[in-house]
Amino acid sequence: MTSTSAPALPLAHSLGTLSRARWATRLQFMALGVLGGTWGAHIPSVKAHYAVSEATLSMVLLAAAIGAVLSLFIAGRVVARLGARNAAVTAALLMSLMLALVLEYPGLGWLLPSMLIFGASMSLFDVAINTEGSELESLSGRAIMSNLHGMFSVGGMTGAALASYMLSAGVAPRLQLFGVCAGIALVAFTASRGMLETHGSGSDAGGGEKAHFAWPTGLLLIIGLLIFAGMTAEGVMYDWCVLYLKQDVGMPQAQAALGYAIFSGAMALSRFGGDYLRARYSERSLLRFGGAMAAVAMLAVLLSANGWIAYVGFAIVGAGLAPVAPILFNAATRVPGVSRAAAIASVTSIGYSGFMIGPPLIGSIATATSLTMALGVLVLASTMLAYGARYVPEKAS
Repeated sequence: MTSTSAPALPLAHSLGTLSRARWATRLQFMALGVLGGTWGAHIPSVKAHYAVSEATLSMVLLAAAIGAVLSLFIAGRVVARLGARNAAVTAALLMSLMLALVLEYPGLGWLLPSMLIFGASMSLFDVAINTEGSELESLSGRAIMSNLHGMFSVGGMTGAALASYMLSAGVAPRLQLFGVCAGIALVAFTASRGMLETHGSGSDAGGGEKAHFAWPTGLLLIIGLLIFAGMTAEGVMYDWCVLYLKQDVGMPQAQAALGYAIFSGAMALSRFGGDYLRARYSERSLLRFGGAMAAVAMLAVLLSANGWIAYVGFAIVGAGLAPVAPILFNAATRVPGVSRAAAIASVTSIGYSGFMIGPPLIGSIATATSLTMALGVLVLASTMLAYGARYVPEKAS
């Protein structure tokens, strides 16, 4: 990382302030993970509640992805104007409300626009907390991005495991969503008070940098395409792994939700060791090995169609995909002439396109063949990630 070129630590940012901000940002990443885990575990609930096919369900997921991508064109500007902490709390309240109401609508005519808002608020929250994490890493001169993304994975594991437990206990899905989303909103609001008051001036410390949206070209485009492959693979797991275990493998939904929890838990463990690995090994090597490992593991899962093999395979997939976001998001912020918020929004716009393309692609393939065949997209995306790792610029020593 480029900590040697970071600005001098402002007096307002004492060690105590930075420590509080790190813990606050960890909580925000975890809150986003809990929300994602809850949503992933209840995608079968949405399918059952609205009585839709895989193709129609893919349109629901597409609506959320479109909202996420469109939001990214203004996310950098919003973070620059409001500051990361204010942007984060606003987005957190909105995304929690949208998820809480996801089973309350009379039909798809109401559900689809709400999913647009849900996706838009999630992506704004994502950019805000990643911008905060990059700023904290720069100010403190220590690697924390993998740790932060590890907290996201812990949240995903927690959300999915909690949903599994409540489903087993017979708690109605809509009551689960109300309770969990109220908790997420409270945690995000409280944690935002500890975040730094930065980025409100519209530029980063370097001064004069663009603080809105940078069209990805050159190195930013390469990084963005790799994030696209990684987020496509990750998004397949978030949106479809529970339904795959329930529908194609034949597990009850409560047990199927554990597959999501295992995936997120393995990703969390891998990310908590990620900063250590980043300091000692080539980032290219980490991405190459992780992508190859995820591709092989998922192929084994799909060929076996066995629940226990799926649990083990999902754990390996989670560990393999874990380095992608921390390495590539931070690599984007090292591109000169672009602010952190703009760089993250730029490459994330391409990455979230994977979420936008993935749902209709998976739904179309599943409708024509089977969900098992459709999930082969993850194998392909992971293979592309492993191959493209050679183009990632090595971090400065």
